[in-house]
Amino acid sequence: MSARILLTGVTGQVGSELAQTLASLGEVLAPTRDALDLTSVSSIRETIRNVQPRWIVNPAAYTAVDKAESEPELAYAINAEAVRTIGEEARAIGAGVIHFSTDYVFGGEGIKPYVETDPTGPVSVYGTSKLAGEEALFGSGAGHLIFRTSWVYGATGKNFLRTILKAAQERDRLCIVADQHGAPTWSRDLARMTAHVIEQIERHTSSDNLRDALSRFSGIYHASGAGETTWFGFASEAVRMLHERKPDAKLAELDAIATAEYPTPAKRPVNSRLNCEKLARTFGWKMMDWRDSLREVMAEL
Repeated sequence: MSARILLTGVTGQVGSELAQTLASLGEVLAPTRDALDLTSVSSIRETIRNVQPRWIVNPAAYTAVDKAESEPELAYAINAEAVRTIGEEARAIGAGVIHFSTDYVFGGEGIKPYVETDPTGPVSVYGTSKLAGEEALFGSGAGHLIFRTSWVYGATGKNFLRTILKAAQERDRLCIVADQHGAPTWSRDLARMTAHVIEQIERHTSSDNLRDALSRFSGIYHASGAGETTWFGFASEAVRMLHERKPDAKLAELDAIATAEYPTPAKRPVNSRLNCEKLARTFGWKMMDWRDSLREVMAEL
């Protein structure tokens, strides 16, 4: 296939991986923030009308979870209103939209992995704004796929793994929350999954009319790393792997603490587990086990 793909958030963790992975599918246009201002409806409309993409892939988001509590207008502008505009423009030209969301749309209670049809109930401004984006995209009438993910990390960018590894080499002890459960998700695995899904949908497209094919697949899919752990478990495994590589290095001791011992402006979900069976059933894609992806990412650092 050879499609024109408009990609947002190219400087982010997922966006930078998508820029490379999607290149095999066609022409990827990835404007920077200076060229595409997601807080400006007119900038979004102008960009999409000029590019006329077949696909719009939107990993861009306001992700400062704690800061969103004091900047709700900005969080909603990027996470909800921008998504609404993207959907409206995509519907007008028959483009498909792939949008990334989060486990934060749920309340984070219980111990079972969430399925796509479970009731939502975000407990933070960030989560509420991301849920509003999902609803806006659905309401736009555009053919779309929403991938909810969790605990995204990679070898580049600002993320939990890189922060912990740096701190472990600089400090004697680290306190890590051990009662929040989920699965780390490698940004490259998300990018590869996205390319695979686009290819699968294009194979079901018998003509230039992408809208008909999308009508069969539109909806929400969960896409997070396989397996489960806690932030403490994730950090412990990462530091263990680092010790294997640097056996003579003095690394920090890790202490497990409760969420209550590490207060933050935004409430964190205790349960971030996502059931990804729908993704596997529909597109034949299984997300990597978090330990396997961690091993690959550590090899790149």
